[in-house]
Amino acid sequence: MNIFLLDKNKLGQLLILVFCFVFLYQKAILKLISDWSVDPNFSHGFLIPFVSLYMVWYKQNEIKEIAQKPSKIGIALIAFGMLIHLAGNLGSELFLMRFSMIITLSGMIIYYFGFGMFKAVAVPVLYLTMMIPIPYIIWNKIAFPLQLFSAEISSQAIYLLQIPVFREGNILHLANTSLEVVDACSGIRSLTSLLALTGAFSFLSPLNRINKWILFLSAIPIAVAVNVIRLTITGAMAAWISPETAHGFLHDMSGFVIFGAALVMVYLVFIVQMRFKKMKLQTKN
Repeated sequence: MNIFLLDKNKLGQLLILVFCFVFLYQKAILKLISDWSVDPNFSHGFLIPFVSLYMVWYKQNEIKEIAQKPSKIGIALIAFGMLIHLAGNLGSELFLMRFSMIITLSGMIIYYFGFGMFKAVAVPVLYLTMMIPIPYIIWNKIAFPLQLFSAEISSQAIYLLQIPVFREGNILHLANTSLEVVDACSGIRSLTSLLALTGAFSFLSPLNRINKWILFLSAIPIAVAVNVIRLTITGAMAAWISPETAHGFLHDMSGFVIFGAALVMVYLVFIVQMRFKKMKLQTKN
């Protein structure tokens, strides 16, 4: 997207609007960065803007071919985004303030470059929503059922390993200790991070639209499955080695190892899709 193709007046207006955007959203942006720093559930937010820019750069050849047809509808979208920001500010609702940035940015692109340009960069722009922490009222409604589900499935897996276990809600009672499946162990943390990575991978992959969505959504069952495996391994270590292993270095390391396994599984889904694509091409020929 070459903004220098605009005339001097348009370029000046764009720079002024960018300055106003940064000035208007500076508090929301600084608070967002602060949340990434202290909330491990959304620490991946630091990477999202850079990944989004790379996604735009990746499509630069396609973007250069798009005719710039500025639309005044973008002004209405900018105004709407700012109204959402004002409402969020008055209600001290951070999610609305942050989400309004995406709306305002979309309006700026439509106003200065047109709907054709926005269509080309819509996915990278929408991808920015991955950096916005989910409101805890919604987060908890997702996390707690995941805690119960993970505890139930992992308790059955532990029982299959011939380890006596009794589940009480999100707590697994073993013979020598009790393990609580807390929020961090629910799998939602790995789910949000895996969705962010898989979303970028799907966009950059040479798959058709349907298979891109399949690859992206595969992150959900994969994240849940690997989390159950991690809980099962943790329970087995606590029973076979010592209860301390369920809370110490090995437990922390298992999180990195299991997340790496999730990435490998996502890549395997991609390999299978590419094999099917190759088979279809061979069949047609």
